Amino acid sequence: MADAEVTPGGTPRRRGLNDDPRHDDGEDEGIGRKKVSMKNKKSAKLKTLAAALVLSLSCTPKPNLAAETEKKQIASAQKTIDANQAAIDALKEEQAKVNDTISGLKDRKADTASYIKTLDQSMTELTNEVNELEASIAQKQLDIQFTQQQLAEATQTESDQYAGMKLRIRFMYEKGDTNFIDMILNAESWSDLLNKAEYIAKITEYDRRKLNEFATTKQFITNTNLQLEAEQAQLVTMQASASAKQQSVATLLEQKNQELAAYNQKIRSAQSTANQQQGEINALYADIEEQESTIAAMEKEIKRQEEEARKKAEAEAKAKEEAARKAAVAAGKDPDSVEKVKPDYSTRTMSGGFTWPVPSGGRISSTFGSREAPTEGASTYHKGIDIAASSGSKVVAAAGGEVVIATYSASAGNYVMINHGSGVYTVYMHMASLGVSEGQEVKQGESIGSVGSTGYSTGPHLHFGIRENGSYVDPQSYM
Repeated sequence: MADAEVTPGGTPRRRGLNDDPRHDDGEDEGIGRKKVSMKNKKSAKLKTLAAALVLSLSCTPKPNLAAETEKKQIASAQKTIDANQAAIDALKEEQAKVNDTISGLKDRKADTASYIKTLDQSMTELTNEVNELEASIAQKQLDIQFTQQQLAEATQTESDQYAGMKLRIRFMYEKGDTNFIDMILNAESWSDLLNKAEYIAKITEYDRRKLNEFATTKQFITNTNLQLEAEQAQLVTMQASASAKQQSVATLLEQKNQELAAYNQKIRSAQSTANQQQGEINALYADIEEQESTIAAMEKEIKRQEEEARKKAEAEAKAKEEAARKAAVAAGKDPDSVEKVKPDYSTRTMSGGFTWPVPSGGRISSTFGSREAPTEGASTYHKGIDIAASSGSKVVAAAGGEVVIATYSASAGNYVMINHGSGVYTVYMHMASLGVSEGQEVKQGESIGSVGSTGYSTGPHLHFGIRENGSYVDPQSYM
């Protein structure tokens, strides 16, 4: 069972400035958050306490009265320390939330940065694609120009061939049959005649073949040109699509860069808030440390006064006892029959050890000293013992004394602190209810509350602690 622990008067022991109360085992106290703006008031109160200490030292009142006054001042100062600690806990909770926000922003920033990297890669690929398409379009344009030139040349050759053929046909038409008759009549031989007829046929066949070849070439070039133009149109379409994608990526990239800048600004702002909160926490810790120093001085003075009172009471008791013995001797009585006079200690010294604080029994679920932390981040040093018992079980004062604290805090729940004198205090935490009030005198075994699970607790139990001369000791040594 995790629990909380306080110093005499409810003072939470100071932790390091960077400790997180959310991961504590409850050994620190909190009452309610107060703003750092109260620091001046606290400092003024501290000065008042210091002045009271000086006054008590200079005026030297009766030891018991002076001690009682300073005890009340200590209790008041400890309540102020409690409030400071509560404010620290609240600030740390807020700081933790801010840190969580910063962590979330950093995660989103990292995601955005990764996305920007992907977009940059896509932009590079699209740019390369657009450039390649532009180069292909330019090459297609050159190919088209070349085929158009070939088409023009083929068309011109066809035209020239056709013109020559028309001239030959026209010549033969104009000459008519006379030309063939003359060719036959003028033939020197039958062989010569055949040769001339064959020649005429070859010329005619040549003209026909050439015209067919030119027509085929012209059609091929025309088809090639049409294909190139279609491919160019397709490349232009692809270029337009790639350019559109490039523009879309560029717009998205700009948007994500703006988001990244916004995350950076939010992180800086949140970090500034966290730093401000840490400054407030440090100021509160400094105030606590200053007040603890004053309280330590007061406790030292109380101890001195209590020791003086004890010695005085012993001396007075001894003197009364001696006077009674003398009176008994004078009266002829046995001096050993004189009842011993008990010293009237204002410090309420203890005898016979402490009473078990849970009369119904219970078991020790967590011992004093080093331990395995009950939860992550919890303290590994326990400043008391945990007594597991049924909820509602009676809790009694382990020894007689004065109740200096009887209140509720977020960490300790319902808790009581009793001053037994001689620098010894007992602490009772996590109770379901309180049966005493501050300033009340209680006897050993007197009911002060009941077992519960209030504050930072994992189940019904009583945290029982003993502080001796400013340091916590093992309660089992007093039993």
